[in-house]
Amino acid sequence: MRRFLTVLNAPELDPLPDSLNSRLARHPRVVVVGSSNTDLVIRSARVPKPGETMLGGEFEIHPGGKGANQAVAAARLGARVEFIGCIGRDPFGETACAGLQKEGISLRHTTRIGTVSSGVALILVGAEGENLISVARSSNDRLTPAHVRRAAPSIRRAGLLLAQLEVPLPAVTEAVRIAFRAGVRVILNPAPGRPLPRTLLRQVWMITPNESELSLLTGLPTQTPAQLVRAARRLLASGPREVLITCGARGACHVTPDATRFEPAPKVRAIDTTGAGDCLNGALATALAAGATPPEAIRFAVRCAALSVQHPGAQPSLPRRKDLFRFK
Repeated sequence: MRRFLTVLNAPELDPLPDSLNSRLARHPRVVVVGSSNTDLVIRSARVPKPGETMLGGEFEIHPGGKGANQAVAAARLGARVEFIGCIGRDPFGETACAGLQKEGISLRHTTRIGTVSSGVALILVGAEGENLISVARSSNDRLTPAHVRRAAPSIRRAGLLLAQLEVPLPAVTEAVRIAFRAGVRVILNPAPGRPLPRTLLRQVWMITPNESELSLLTGLPTQTPAQLVRAARRLLASGPREVLITCGARGACHVTPDATRFEPAPKVRAIDTTGAGDCLNGALATALAAGATPPEAIRFAVRCAALSVQHPGAQPSLPRRKDLFRFK
């Protein structure tokens, strides 16, 4: 851990405030509605051609799914997390649930279903990073507004609701509606990217697209900084109060009706960027629920993501609160 602290507290970066550490220690409430998957990965010299069988690959199993990743990220940073999702009663589902519970995440509003498999992604990866991915239709697709309504009391008590788009949109819309009516702030990570209705966007406090998702949402190019800001302002006009554009190794761009601010990422040696966006969203939600200002929370989230890319795997790489602060 010491090498992380050395990198993240480099002289050109201001240290994270102790007051934020203290607020995180109070365990803010975060509710996550989203997906849970198991990634079955084979890494080999190259991706096989159609009809070809290859030997010598390395097999890996990783927990995944944007919802589960973001829930684990929040829990490791101090949040009291409740997960709203739908997970099968097969071995993959049992492992996924055990992993979430081990992180201290409440599954009382996670629906278990025995008629379909849990979320599974089959991934073939070549030495140059090329891949083929097939995701099974699964229990994630069975999450309904009725499931979400059963969790309404938890949503209303939350410090913040965090949602993504790997579960059916009607379920996401219902969760956002409940939170909005209760005055609970909503962060929507619009991934995988897709057009969204204004009725949903008007109930979102902060939306966190990456550059390609921002382009998909607005129909505008996002190749240059000026284009990013222009597209973000068009998205603001659709309803969200704030836009945070995640820009990978460059950091993140925060756009509000009154201002634009760029948060640079620490310069680190990235080993695996899988799950970095999920790490950022989970960290952002946790810090905001703990009472941090948006600039404080964004700075914290960007540094958490920079820490995560220094380790392989989506969930194994997610940092803990102690990794971000020097304790006195």
